[in-house]
Amino acid sequence: MYVIQNDVTKEKYISYTSDLKARIVSHNGGGKKATTRTDGVWKYIYIELFRSREDAQERKLKAHGSAKQKLLLRLRKSLL
Repeated sequence: MYVIQNDVTKEKYISYTSDLKARIVSHNGGGKKATTRTDGVWKYIYIELFRSREDAQERKLKAHGSAKQKLLLRLRKSLL
């Protein structure tokens, strides 16, 4: 699971991937989706590694639920 942030808009995006290098290139490559069409550069601000795709998916779902605000608050405090 990872969290990226746009250096211009400060927007954050949570997802997961098995290839962090390729994924960030994809986010910064331009396109139609929200994380590829905005100005600025997307950068990783948080990464969690998991043994399986299922574990990563489960954590991502939790990060989008009630735990999302807690995670984003922790990130905000640590990035100051």
